[in-house]
Amino acid sequence: MNATPSTGWGRFSWCLYDWANSAFPTVITTFVFSAYFTKAIAADEIAGTSQWGWALSLSGLAVAVAAPLLGAIADFGGRRKPWIFVFTGLCAVLTGLLWNAKPDVAFVLLALVLAGAANFAFEMAMVFYNAMLPDLTTRDRIGRLSGWGWGLGYAGGLACLGLALVALVDAEVPVFGLDKETSEHLRAMGPMVALWMVVFAVPLFLWTPDTPSRGLAAGEAVRQGWAALKDTVRRVREFRSIVRYLIARMLYIDGLNTLFAFGGIYAAGTFGMDFSELIIFGIAINVTAGLGAAGFAWVDDWIGPKRTIQIAVTGLMVLGGALLVVEGKTLFWVFALPLGIFVGPAQAASRSMMAHMAPADMRTEMFGLFALSGKATAFLGPALLAWVTALFESQRAGMATILVFFAAGLALLAGVPDQRGENAPPPPVDH
Repeated sequence: MNATPSTGWGRFSWCLYDWANSAFPTVITTFVFSAYFTKAIAADEIAGTSQWGWALSLSGLAVAVAAPLLGAIADFGGRRKPWIFVFTGLCAVLTGLLWNAKPDVAFVLLALVLAGAANFAFEMAMVFYNAMLPDLTTRDRIGRLSGWGWGLGYAGGLACLGLALVALVDAEVPVFGLDKETSEHLRAMGPMVALWMVVFAVPLFLWTPDTPSRGLAAGEAVRQGWAALKDTVRRVREFRSIVRYLIARMLYIDGLNTLFAFGGIYAAGTFGMDFSELIIFGIAINVTAGLGAAGFAWVDDWIGPKRTIQIAVTGLMVLGGALLVVEGKTLFWVFALPLGIFVGPAQAASRSMMAHMAPADMRTEMFGLFALSGKATAFLGPALLAWVTALFESQRAGMATILVFFAAGLALLAGVPDQRGENAPPPPVDH
């Protein structure tokens, strides 16, 4: 069920989808719209932060439930691009509708429903997008393609964020004469990101080859997909290495996600950074993360994704530990910027490792489980951090819990065999 051979342009078009969809987490859920929600729509910042967190947590739970099943169904249907098209379109529509979230508490529910549903669609599109990876390149270049895609994603998110800052946030008169008094310049983030996603996703659908359809009727694909997922659960011992890897990834990704979620809060509270400094820090850390993802792409193919992940997570632990003890903004920058270099490889190599390990006829189902491993315990890192912070009345103590997740993930990963190439497809031929 391999895709037709991919050209270099087809592979670049696949990477460009990372550029397209990274605008959503960067602008909507991380930097701009989330801050607009907590500061202008919600009753107060404390309530807004809690409400936003719950909306994304419920969205993640829905992904954890739906991704393995829909992945199994897609494996029997054959094609992945129709699923990507549907979920990308849904994400774009819902994101565009965020324009209607006016700066008033009456729009809290609307903003949360739209953002949560859009996040669900974004994550689901990624399941099928990731599953295309092994069919697009030779087995010795999977890490390179994954890393390049991830690096291009960081660049795309930052480019969209930069455009938003120049054209909307920092502009004395935003484009199209948008009214800052009614927050139109911030509400416009939704339509801007939606348009960005749609435009830059087009090359994937035009030029990246898909696996062929198996010709099954939709109902039959659902029936067989459901049966296959139940069979996978029953045969879980046969996939012991994959299960161990997914649990290891769940732990170190929990640590990484918590680091991202609370890094700005830590920088502001412990090192006294103001809002403009935080934006500059956010841009800088994303630049180093993108460079790390692209640069380590060759390392992934050279020494394998498992060792690449081990190097990256170890680097995160060492530099993260240093940030827990240093004083002053200068030393914060000295250790924080290099830390970003290891963020991208930890994510990109995780994707390529799953591509190597997944059986060829179960790739989308396995990437569904991969998505589940990134969401199933997403609440655990923030919850432990919050509890330890309150217990010791110290942000440094709370942030130290992240190192526990990194260490536990590394310990489990050590027992996962390096299965590079065993399940990879035959090399495609450029033409």
